[in-house]
Amino acid sequence: MKNRRALIVSILLALAAGGLGALLGGGMDGFGPLEKPPLTPPGWVFPVVWTALYILTGAAAWRVWLRRQPAAERRRALRLYAAQLAVNALWPGLFFGLGLYWAAAVWLGLLIALAALAWADFRRLDDLAGILFAPYLAWCAFALYLNIGVAALN
Repeated sequence: MKNRRALIVSILLALAAGGLGALLGGGMDGFGPLEKPPLTPPGWVFPVVWTALYILTGAAAWRVWLRRQPAAERRRALRLYAAQLAVNALWPGLFFGLGLYWAAAVWLGLLIALAALAWADFRRLDDLAGILFAPYLAWCAFALYLNIGVAALN
């Protein structure tokens, strides 16, 4: 039961970071009229995919948290995870809220670097945690493509 509660808390923390990002971004209303690069999905896809990815990353973090040895490596992985979640939460404010598309792309590059480091640590500590985290990292790379495309076209 304790582990189940910890899983729920871990997922809720990830979802809360996404929720904070949505609040800071102020919604996707301004996204519609922008010129977008090829392969841009319809707007409804983004909240669905992000929600699923936050659930997966929360579960991945929970699996790493459950590991008891080595504690220093586990703490490092979870710190990287927390740092990339914080960077993730601020990105929508740059992109949607302020319309700073190029700055948002650089910020997203930082997010990807932190997420890649977290993923590498997760994978090293727990194979399934690495698998659960991988789609998030891939989607962040796709988001960078979209971000750069919007910045270049607008």
